[in-house]
Amino acid sequence: MKWLNLVSLMREFTDPNVHTIDAVKFFRAYPIWNAPKLARHKNYVAALEHAGAEIIEGQFKPKTCFCKNCRTNYNAREEKESDVNIAMHLINDAHLDRFDQAFLVTNHSDLLGPVRLLRNTIGDKQIKVIAPPFRRHSKELWAAANKRGQIKEEHMARCLLPENAIDGDGNVLFTRPEEYRP
Repeated sequence: MKWLNLVSLMREFTDPNVHTIDAVKFFRAYPIWNAPKLARHKNYVAALEHAGAEIIEGQFKPKTCFCKNCRTNYNAREEKESDVNIAMHLINDAHLDRFDQAFLVTNHSDLLGPVRLLRNTIGDKQIKVIAPPFRRHSKELWAAANKRGQIKEEHMARCLLPENAIDGDGNVLFTRPEEYRP
């Protein structure tokens, strides 16, 4: 999902006669150890903010892993807080009655607990789980959701972010990387 406008994407899955989109939230963590990836990610986040998305930050934490083939430990990084942040926002927004139907773009079964909790405790809230493109959905999460969807290539083609944006002072806010051109 390169250079995808998540606000436009959510419009692809809603009916304007039925739904009003109050917020689109992007849960992310910056890969601070990799300067080129960090710059691309910050550029994308700037484009999403310009499109109206709310950015919720997590982080990566170091993790020691063991390689079974070479039988040695190695250092890796693991994204932390994103799933917890999604769960907290989903439950808090439901509690504050900020939505009737939440659209959750994920294939992570880690979010099964919060979805079940909402379905079992706040019965009037609907959850639509939308699977990312080219990935299998979580069977358990799909079973727990009220509605389901799948991001397809045609959705992505219609929902690209603009090539760039300039603020009122003439400063470039973001620029689409060459490798993400359609």
